[in-house]
Amino acid sequence: MAMLQALRAGLIDAIYPPRCMACTEATDAAQGLCPACWRDTHFIAGPTCRKCGVPLIGAEATDTCEGCTRHPPAWDRGAAALVYAGAGRRMVLGLKHGDRLDMVRPLAGWMAAAGRELIEEAELVAPVPLHWIRLFRRRYNQSAELGRALARRTGRRFVPDLLTRRRATAPQGGGREARAANQEGAFVLTRRHAGAVAGRRVLLVDDVMTSGATLSACADVLRAGGAAGVDVLALARVAFEDSLGL
Repeated sequence: MAMLQALRAGLIDAIYPPRCMACTEATDAAQGLCPACWRDTHFIAGPTCRKCGVPLIGAEATDTCEGCTRHPPAWDRGAAALVYAGAGRRMVLGLKHGDRLDMVRPLAGWMAAAGRELIEEAELVAPVPLHWIRLFRRRYNQSAELGRALARRTGRRFVPDLLTRRRATAPQGGGREARAANQEGAFVLTRRHAGAVAGRRVLLVDDVMTSGATLSACADVLRAGGAAGVDVLALARVAFEDSLGL
């Protein structure tokens, strides 16, 4: 059986040579990165903000970034696998707008490594939902696909429709207050799952974390539904260049 699987993989690679997930360059293995894109992918490691996962370069006496200290998010802890820049940004956009569902498994693997502690305590895994109009146009929710792969990989219970986006919000823009106002009242607990949240710790999954306004709106709804705790895990985190040590 192992020999047949190896032969099958060899034939597939011969017909469809493996390509870099972030560009079109050939790679040695499928679902990998070429050397240039690997160097251009900023994996988040070392000291990070325990609230939002942003890198804390040079931080000594604190585990919370200035932004989360000034404006505490509605969730408890947060993590992300990549910085939303360079090849990481290209992969996120490919997944989000380019039908690159072939990237879901390896990207979810990176998220599992980045959010190991959060996943261990999670009782439910749920994605940030799309409004049905946007879901119809895009055909899939990239956050749900990441969450499904993550839950399958880690053995956690995945509830894809735990939350419903009942209002189609405009693209996020402006300052923190404008972003929060844009998301106000946009999410509700899906009626048939209303009793599933009480007393449980929920892990919210999203593709990109920017200001955190969307995730905070979702966390507020989960807390109102009785969640024992809410953590967030994103594939990528927007960060300033001076926080990357570049």
